[in-house]
Amino acid sequence: MMCDDARLLLHAYLDDELDAAHSASVARHMQECAACTARYAAYATLHKALAQPALYRRAPDALRQRWQPARVASVATASPRQPRRARMALAAAAGFAGALLLTSPGWFPAWRQPGGNDPVVAEAISGHLRSLQEQHLMDVVSTDQHTVKPWFEGKLDFSPQVRDLSGEGFPLIGGRLDALEGHTVAALVYKRRLHVINLYQWPAESARAAQEVQQQHGYTIIRWSADGMNYVAVSDVNQGDLRQFALAFQNQPATPGAR
Repeated sequence: MMCDDARLLLHAYLDDELDAAHSASVARHMQECAACTARYAAYATLHKALAQPALYRRAPDALRQRWQPARVASVATASPRQPRRARMALAAAAGFAGALLLTSPGWFPAWRQPGGNDPVVAEAISGHLRSLQEQHLMDVVSTDQHTVKPWFEGKLDFSPQVRDLSGEGFPLIGGRLDALEGHTVAALVYKRRLHVINLYQWPAESARAAQEVQQQHGYTIIRWSADGMNYVAVSDVNQGDLRQFALAFQNQPATPGAR
């Protein structure tokens, strides 16, 4: 982990918001980097200082009264208030449902963009979002293609292509089983700095198909077919980086033993 990467994660590390892998990476980096350790200590000191009870100040009564809801006259009956309560409950439920739609990957198809009717793309983005949840990213953790590729043997009826792209700036970090279009597929996991790239692959009926690029909800998706395999790459990296990744993957020699 480089200093630039660590600095982006120090606040989340301080607040215990990172998963185990990222927490361990930050901790290892700070063991070797005095500058980041000092920066973390400064953040921790500021965090502790801002949490002191002495900093709390009670709002003046005049201000508190301005923000209190207007009191209902005592002569009002319960029946006129009931519709307002019902509207408030309905609004709260709608707000909760909206938040659920935006945060739960399982609800993704309900918020596709108009015209985004490609089920493979929808499922790929949904799978990408699920993978980012804690403990969902990888079944096998390794930067070695000769470790990741054999892991899939016996779990799939095809041999996925696993390629080392670390020299291109896209290190392999692992893989897992996933599903698209009702098929069990191989999902290879690469990184681009702090970004995750999921590359799905499964057997194709056609030998080759040109790249298709889509962007939905802040994610870039690139689809193509080559050498009898379908590929779908998904990430929140910029489109140029994901195009570079797809090109690097296609130009790397195929791993032996594909069938």
